[in-house]
Amino acid sequence: MTLHPSVAVVRVPVRAALSGLAAADVVAVACSGGADSLALASAAVFEGRKQALRVVGVTVDHGLQPDSAAQADRVVAQLAAMGVDETVTARVSVDAASGVGPEAAAREARYAVLEEVAARLGARAVLLGHTLDDQAETVLLGLARGSGGRSLQGMRPGFGVFARPLLGVRRADTVTACQVEGLEFWDDPHNHLPAYTRVRVRDRVLPVLESELGPGITEALARTAEQLREDTALLEQLADRLLEDARREGGLAVEVLVAAPPALRHRAVHRAALEAGVPASELTRGHVVEVDKLLVAWRGQRWVDLPGPLRALRRGGLVVFEAPGLLRGRGGHRE
Repeated sequence: MTLHPSVAVVRVPVRAALSGLAAADVVAVACSGGADSLALASAAVFEGRKQALRVVGVTVDHGLQPDSAAQADRVVAQLAAMGVDETVTARVSVDAASGVGPEAAAREARYAVLEEVAARLGARAVLLGHTLDDQAETVLLGLARGSGGRSLQGMRPGFGVFARPLLGVRRADTVTACQVEGLEFWDDPHNHLPAYTRVRVRDRVLPVLESELGPGITEALARTAEQLREDTALLEQLADRLLEDARREGGLAVEVLVAAPPALRHRAVHRAALEAGVPASELTRGHVVEVDKLLVAWRGQRWVDLPGPLRALRRGGLVVFEAPGLLRGRGGHRE
C-alpha cells in the first residue's frame, strides 16, 4: 500500500525528532484535537512503536469555552483509539486579568503544566504541533511589533524538553493526513475570531500577500526565520562574551561596552537588564537605547527608569542596575 504524501511529510520529521531516543523512553505529545496535533500524535504513535518508545498523549483543558471539558474527553478517547500508551488530561486556570492577554496567558499556563507533566512522567521530549503556517504568522506578528531579530526568528524548533517537529510542514498537509487516516479533527472556534490578531494575520493578511506578491510567501517567511535564528545565535554568543568581559564588582565596565559594536552592546545591555530583574515582557527596545545612552551619549544623566521597578545609572566608570530604594539610600550618587 502506497503511503499518502501528506502522511509521509508528517511522519518524516517526527521520525527525525525521535531518532535520538532509546527503547522505553517516554515521549509526551501535546494534543488539542486540532488537525496539527492529531496528525502529530498519530505520527508519534507510528514512529514511536517502531522504536519501542512509550508515547503519552497529553491534552490541556484551558476552561476558556463552555464545552472545553467535553472536548478534552473527546481528545482523550481519540488518543486512546490511536494507540498511545497512556493519556493525561490537565486542567489549568487562565488568569485573564494578568495583563498579557488571553492567548498569552493560556500559552503560559499550558507550557507550565506540560513541563510539570513531563517531569512527572520522566519524558525525554514533549512534542508540539506548530506548523510552517504558524511560523509564518509568528514572523509577521514580530515584524508588525517592530521587535527586532528575536521576534523575526519566529518559534524555535526546540527548547528545553520541548520539540516542534512540524515547523517545516504546511497546515494543509496535517489536515489531509488526518482525513487520509480517518481522524476527525476539531476546528477550534477561537481560530476564527477576528478579535485575535493572529487570526486576522491568518485569514486576511497572508492571503492578501499571497494574492498580491505571488505564492510561496509562507515558505519565504519561514526561511527568513531560520536564517535569522542562525545569525541571532552567533550574535548572542558574542554578546554573552562581551557581557562577561564587562563584568566588574558592582556593575558593568563602561569602557569595555563602549568599545563594542552597537549590535553586541545592545544585546549585552538587554541581557544585563534581564539578569537584574527587569521582566522580559516589559523590556523594550526603547529602554535598551536609553541605557545605551549612559554609555555612548553621557551628559551626566541621573538614571534611566526601567520596569521592575529598577533604574540604570552610571557610577564610577560602571553601569549599575539598582532598585529605586537603593538609589535613594546612596543619595543618587553618579559620575
